[in-house]
Amino acid sequence: MTAETLTMRGVTRDYSVGGSFARKQTLRALRGVDLTVARGRTLGLVGESGCGKSTLAKILLGVEEATSGEVLVEGRPITSYGRIERARLIQPVFQDPYSSLNPRMTVEAIIAAPLTVRGEGNAAFRRRRAREMAKEVGLPEHLISTYPSQLSGGQRQRVAIARALIGEPKILICDEPTSALDVSVQSQILNLLSRLKREFDLTMILISHNLAVVHHLADEVAVMYLGQIVENGPSAEVFAHPRHPYSDALLKAVLPPRAGARLPELHGLEAEFPSPVNPPSGCAFHPRCQFADQRCVDEAPERRGEGHIFRCHHPLGAAAAPAPPAAEAPGAQPRP
Repeated sequence: MTAETLTMRGVTRDYSVGGSFARKQTLRALRGVDLTVARGRTLGLVGESGCGKSTLAKILLGVEEATSGEVLVEGRPITSYGRIERARLIQPVFQDPYSSLNPRMTVEAIIAAPLTVRGEGNAAFRRRRAREMAKEVGLPEHLISTYPSQLSGGQRQRVAIARALIGEPKILICDEPTSALDVSVQSQILNLLSRLKREFDLTMILISHNLAVVHHLADEVAVMYLGQIVENGPSAEVFAHPRHPYSDALLKAVLPPRAGARLPELHGLEAEFPSPVNPPSGCAFHPRCQFADQRCVDEAPERRGEGHIFRCHHPLGAAAAPAPPAAEAPGAQPRP
C-alpha cells in the first residue's frame, strides 16, 4: 500500500467528433492531467462547465478509459482491476438524486443493491446492512420500505450516499452532490458527507462549480481549465493566495455573501470559453487573461511550484490575491 490512494500522470482523453457531412475532428477533453490524492483526503475539482471534470470522473469509475497516460489506484493501474473489484474501491454519488435511483425499487433494495450484485451474504444479512446504513445517513426507519417517489430530494441523496458506502469503498466520487437540492438541504448533505468521510476514512473527490462547497469540504483544490490542471494545492492556500489568473478570476466571480455588497468584476471570464476542438496556442487561457503577452501565445507554461503547483508564465503574488468566498456553505458547520 502507498500513501497515495489515487495518482494520475499525463492522462488524456480524446473523442472523435463530426462525421457524415462534417469533417471528423479530435476533441481532447483531458490534456495531460497530473493529480495525486493522499489517503483520507478530499480533493475539490473546480472549473467552468466543459473543462473536463466529469470526463475525469468517468475514467475513475470505469465508464471510459484514458486515451493515454497512467491512472493508479492503491498503487495499481486502474485497468488491472475487474469491474466488481473496482466498484468495491470506488463509488459515485451523482448530481441528481431524482434520476440516480431506480423508481421501482424500495429504499432498502436500493441501498442493498451493491451487496446483491456482488453476491455478498444472504437476504437477511443484506437487509440488516441496508438498515444500518440508512440509520448511518440519517434516514428514519419508516422510510426503508418506501419508494424514491415518496422521498424528498435530500432524502433521496441520503439513499444514494448510503448505497455508495454500504460496500465500504476507499474512494468516493461526488459529482455536484448538492446542486440539485434546495439551499436549505444542501448544508445538511455537506455536513453528512464531512462526518462520513471521517468515520469511514474515505478519500473523496468533490466535483463542484460551487466554491463555497469546495472551501467547506476540500483539503486540497485542483482548478481545471480546458482539460488541464492549471493550479493545485492546499485549499486554504489556493483560496487565500491563488497563483493562476484563472483561479483568481473564479474567486472574484463569486457572488458577494453580504446583502447590498457590490457585484464583483469578472476579470476576463466574460470572454467566450474556447473550443476544445480548436484550443488556443500556448497557454490555453491567454485569450481571456489580462496579463497575457506574446510568450503566453507561443509557449505552453510548465508546472511550477512545490505543494502549491500552477501553470502560468506570470503567476500572481500574495498581494494580488482576493478575499476568499464565503468560508462555509450556508448553514454548514465549521470544518474540523
